[in-house]
Amino acid sequence: MIILSLETSCDETACAILEEKNGAFSVLANIVSSQIALHATWGGVVPNLAAREHLKNIMPVIDEALKKAKLTSKNIDLIAVTNGPGLIPALLIGVETAKTLSYLWKKPLIGIHHIEGHIYANFIPDKICIESKVNPPAGEAGSQKSKEIKINFPILCLVVSGGHTQLVLMKKHLSYEIIGETQDDAVGEAFDKVARILGLGYPGGPAIAKVALKANSQKLKASLPRPMINSKDFNFSFSGLKTAVLYSVKKNPDYKLQIANYCYEFQQAVCDVLISKTMRAAKKYNPKTIMLAGGVSANSELRRQLGEAIKKDLLDITYCIPETKYSIDNAAMIAIAASFRYKLKKNTLKLKNNWKNLETNANLKLN
Repeated sequence: MIILSLETSCDETACAILEEKNGAFSVLANIVSSQIALHATWGGVVPNLAAREHLKNIMPVIDEALKKAKLTSKNIDLIAVTNGPGLIPALLIGVETAKTLSYLWKKPLIGIHHIEGHIYANFIPDKICIESKVNPPAGEAGSQKSKEIKINFPILCLVVSGGHTQLVLMKKHLSYEIIGETQDDAVGEAFDKVARILGLGYPGGPAIAKVALKANSQKLKASLPRPMINSKDFNFSFSGLKTAVLYSVKKNPDYKLQIANYCYEFQQAVCDVLISKTMRAAKKYNPKTIMLAGGVSANSELRRQLGEAIKKDLLDITYCIPETKYSIDNAAMIAIAASFRYKLKKNTLKLKNNWKNLETNANLKLN
């Protein structure tokens, strides 16, 4: 089966082509047109401006993907598209384009939840898996990296993105139980807001991570809080952490000399909370696999520190993280999620002329 997929939930216009053969996946093309430079001027994504750029870029991106894969529309078996959640003006461009192609090419169409796509990015062959073993073979030091390590259920997935921060338990494919989530700001949103406070521009995540590397031994006058780190549930809160940075900056006339330290401390506070909650959830639910998903999963410190915590405190667990190019918004993740959804749900999916029924939903629930 060959799947062409589209992703336009925010500010990336993306098209991918994925081949599934006997359960094995190959990404034949993964094209992403970024709007970061355009939206940086505004300090964040402007929905109508994003939609205009999607409209301009989407057909060239599709053409480039087909060209790279050396395929035509006749070779496509299934079309997939992100139909929510996200920015309605942006989502509409992808969904309406997919519906049009489905009608013209006479191909079945599947809508995919954006976060489901991020979770299934961990099933793309180009991933990193680390096994924490009770009795590791000599020379492996308790872990190994391999594209061939099998992902076993139950899975505990930490989803961290601009719009979501969730701990999701999966007992089987396409089955999601949200056991914890943010009560206010998502972690990616907090990164963007703190970067704006510190004058680092947009997007905030990469900017803060880069500047944090320059931190020295100089300490902040007051360390930043770790919100809800000791709460008995698995929920998160990052609004107060962002506010703590704002108040600390306002009280510190020399804060511009400590930007790197603010970045380091903020990033570490985020990592501490995320890792603490994930580890406690793992000890309660006993997953066989822990995964990272979402745009913030590209953060190298979060990836490294969570891996170290798992290796130290958990045994017989596989830790999976997608390649960085599949952590950020892309269409390959939508295609692979569509492959699983089609395979497991094809008997109940109404795929004939189903372009008529697919709707966009900015608040689409993960279920």
